Amino acid sequence: MEWKPPQFDVSYLPDSVLTNNLDVDPDFVDNFARSAKWCADGSSFLVQCENRAFQLFNTSHSEATQFSVHHTRTFSQSSAIVNFAWYPGASSSNAPAFCFVASVRDCPVKLLDASDARLRASYPIVDHRERFIAPHSLAFNLTADKLYCGFEDAIEIFDIQHPGEGDRLPTIPCKKSKDGLKGIISSIAFSSSYDYYAIGSLTPPSQAMDNIALYSESNKVAIMPIGGTNAQSGLKFNPTKPHILYAAFRRHDEIYAWDLRSDTSVPVQVFRTSPDSRTNQKIEFDIDCAGRWLSVGDQNGCISMFDLGDSDELDSEQSPVCQPLMHISPVTNLATKDAVGCVAFQPLRSNLLSASGSRHFDGGMEEVDSDSSDEEHSTDQESDSESQNVITKSRRRRLPYVKDSSLKLWSFDPTRAVHHTHD
Repeated sequence: MEWKPPQFDVSYLPDSVLTNNLDVDPDFVDNFARSAKWCADGSSFLVQCENRAFQLFNTSHSEATQFSVHHTRTFSQSSAIVNFAWYPGASSSNAPAFCFVASVRDCPVKLLDASDARLRASYPIVDHRERFIAPHSLAFNLTADKLYCGFEDAIEIFDIQHPGEGDRLPTIPCKKSKDGLKGIISSIAFSSSYDYYAIGSLTPPSQAMDNIALYSESNKVAIMPIGGTNAQSGLKFNPTKPHILYAAFRRHDEIYAWDLRSDTSVPVQVFRTSPDSRTNQKIEFDIDCAGRWLSVGDQNGCISMFDLGDSDELDSEQSPVCQPLMHISPVTNLATKDAVGCVAFQPLRSNLLSASGSRHFDGGMEEVDSDSSDEEHSTDQESDSESQNVITKSRRRRLPYVKDSSLKLWSFDPTRAVHHTHD
């Protein structure tokens, strides 16, 4: 039987299949999800949490029962989590491949078993002071034998089968150079069909320097620069159109697309999300496996779906250089009660996972006691051991809180249209 990619029906608002909360942490009441990613077959998803832990959820579904999600394990880390990535082909039914890499502050990059968090291997990145560097971006190449780690002014490339030191690829010739890509490499994305990958930097672009570039994997050299608009925060290639590159930026309410067959100094598409959605929080977007839909959340709790099929003319015989810039609006919006920092399409079903939560400071005060000493000195030179008057003062400190730290699963299954018709 021929497999067909999931179909997404946006003629109706999607059904909310379920809502899950993170496993409770009594020491971190206002915990929330920073990022969530599905494994390759959609049988599990992993959540990066604010409380320095990963939470693993398994899914189950059959024709006779409803879709269900179960929290399986929590993997606490020694320090703040910077990023993580599933091993390609990871599946809960394939124990050898069921693993992921994690970047944790002041630690080597870890390859962890997703079943029990057992450390399988470590890949250290060390700076000139012999301190461990936690990379901001992690990506496996297409053959899954190399791990690419992005940090300040460089990429470290590891052979997965041989843990230990990697090969360093500088993104600038020297510290004072105006060539290359300067700053923290915040994202790495591999094209699904070609021998190149894209990298982006958190340093905003300038007249002298871009902050997105295309690199050749085989030659380990930069192929071409790509113009950005702000501090780069996310890159993805279209799975079925590997010449189309999408990029999101911090404090920016638009996602840009470039056709790598044409002039990369200007985008060919702009996807506009909700207004006033500029935030320092990293907002992760996603593209479904068929390359038809792009989804992204924002700080207002909205989730947008963009139809990439509107850009089919980019594949026409007309030269891509002649294509006009296209501004695309979302076809549907969903809403949650807090910022949506991440959305992720389930690989084999017509579902979208969203993770909401952020820190808020408009309230949530607590009383904090502080001690101040007031020494009384005598004119007749009392001894140093004289008792002191201790005055306790009460002050108020703002505490961050979270409005909504839920994980939601939305269904775009076309068969649900029958139900809506009868309603």
